[in-house]
Amino acid sequence: MVKIQQFLTKHRQGLVILMTILLVLAEAARWLGQMSLAYQVIMALTGVIGLLPILLTAISALRVRLVSIDVLVSIAVIGAFVIGEYNEAAIVTWLFMLGEVLEDLTLKKTRSAVKQLTDLAPQTALVVDTDGNTHQEDVDFLDPGAHVLIKTGAQVPVDGTVLTGDALANEASITGEARLVKKEVGDSVYAGTILENGTLTVETTAAGDDTTFGKIIELVEEAQDSQTKTQRFIDRFAQYYTPFVLLVAVVVGLLTRDFRLAITVMVLGCPGALVIGVPASTVAGIGNGARRGILFKGSDVMDRLRQVDTIAFDKTGTLTRGKPTVQTLVVLKGDRQAIIDRAVAIEGQSDHPLARAIAALPTQQPLTATKVETVKGQGIKAEVDGQEYLLGNRALVNAVVGDDAALTRAVDQLVAAGDSLVILASADHQELAVFGIKDQLRPQAAVALHQLKQLGVKRLVMLTGDNTGTAKEIAATLPIDEVHAEMLPQDKARFVADEREGGHRVAFVGDGINDSPALAAADVAIAMGSGMDVAMDVAGLVLVKSALASLLTARRLARRTITNMNENIVIALLTVLLLFIGLFAGYVEMALGMLIHELSILIVILNSMRLIKYSPQN
Repeated sequence: MVKIQQFLTKHRQGLVILMTILLVLAEAARWLGQMSLAYQVIMALTGVIGLLPILLTAISALRVRLVSIDVLVSIAVIGAFVIGEYNEAAIVTWLFMLGEVLEDLTLKKTRSAVKQLTDLAPQTALVVDTDGNTHQEDVDFLDPGAHVLIKTGAQVPVDGTVLTGDALANEASITGEARLVKKEVGDSVYAGTILENGTLTVETTAAGDDTTFGKIIELVEEAQDSQTKTQRFIDRFAQYYTPFVLLVAVVVGLLTRDFRLAITVMVLGCPGALVIGVPASTVAGIGNGARRGILFKGSDVMDRLRQVDTIAFDKTGTLTRGKPTVQTLVVLKGDRQAIIDRAVAIEGQSDHPLARAIAALPTQQPLTATKVETVKGQGIKAEVDGQEYLLGNRALVNAVVGDDAALTRAVDQLVAAGDSLVILASADHQELAVFGIKDQLRPQAAVALHQLKQLGVKRLVMLTGDNTGTAKEIAATLPIDEVHAEMLPQDKARFVADEREGGHRVAFVGDGINDSPALAAADVAIAMGSGMDVAMDVAGLVLVKSALASLLTARRLARRTITNMNENIVIALLTVLLLFIGLFAGYVEMALGMLIHELSILIVILNSMRLIKYSPQN
């Protein structure tokens, strides 16, 4: 039976075409040739062809104790056969089958955004071997470290780092913005992007499903299969609603002794539009976001995002660009270049943005750090040339330097200038220096935060591990309501948890591993694209563009999607209500009612499809 059901499902569109031809022939026999017997036979044949796939689906549903819509239709059609209404059986099954075909076609349209992403997924790469020769290889078989040649006009097949060459890359498939980005030695490139000009040799860091592009596709596909609370409610409602309609039909039949009326109640009571409306909105809304570089990890995230009243931001990499540079170096003890060489060796072991700023400084003597130990929330301890060094905040170096007046003055001056601080101190007290590091605000950050407040967000909070002076300096140019500085990762998580316990709906925006506790504690975890790894694991919403304007777009899109779901629910329930009123008033018969029912399904799908072209910019 399963194979038969699969065959009929696969050829459903062909069956509808065949049934349409038979219906035309039946009507021709009736009106042109006055052949009533031929009319009845053709209608009966059409009804049987249409009933078979519906009945098999109904049997499968009953085997798992689910009274589905197909069960209602099957009983109604069998009842029509019993009372000799072959034309009703044929038209009802044709309309039902036609509705399913149209649903499939329109739902495929709503998934077009994901299909476009999938079609962009690279399949092969031009690999450079140790002799300099090249050969094609499937991307799924590439390992990190493999060298790949990418020519002008070609698609980047892997995530990686540029080894040689320079080029202009179109990163629209990743960021949603079709602008050209300059790529040089040391820059990162992403699978699925396209080289518009130039040639690159790239060292692979990830390939196949492990790439950023692969994770985006996986995330969106999982999200489209997820459910909001509304959808879960609708699914439960349909499970109880269908048996209820059956019971009503039995009661109507017993009271009126009108078998035809009871069968019609079953047909008109099918909650098809109710069941299809919510997932159609989900697919369209998430697909719209995917095209814009906004990845919802489920429609439930949309539901929670629109209710958020408090948004907490990490500072570095979120409100700022996340690429700070060393602006000042105050040397209190020791040789300036020697201090730089040691700091670069130590910070090369860390991925923290401040560490990367120091590691980018030019060195004269390459050194190696050993016995590297990360002190959570404070910095790093390590040995260089047998000497122990501390590199981090004031709390880390206090045990070595104590109450050093010169250090205090330097720190105060740099804090007043709005710099973030990294202090280097040697355990033998012979070297002491302060690095003043400054990051730049993201473009349009102030405008985006103002607009978030206009969209109903009541409080904007900055949570940062940076010093108070720097935090306040940054916040002074932004519409930030609260600033909490010098916070450890667990402090941020505790703040978020406390706010939720206080009745607030909290979103946290971060970009790094250290933000994971706060992301996990929030109602909505939002990760900027620069923190892609943690985003895929912890966050419910990923802003691939790493732009705060994307957060505005995401909130608008979330609101519109949930509104669209509610519109579909209202359309579906009103249709059923009006059909029943028309039925008992004597204006609606089975075939007409089924036509209206199928039209309601198309209406909610078309309503959902409006989300595909929705532009949440205003």
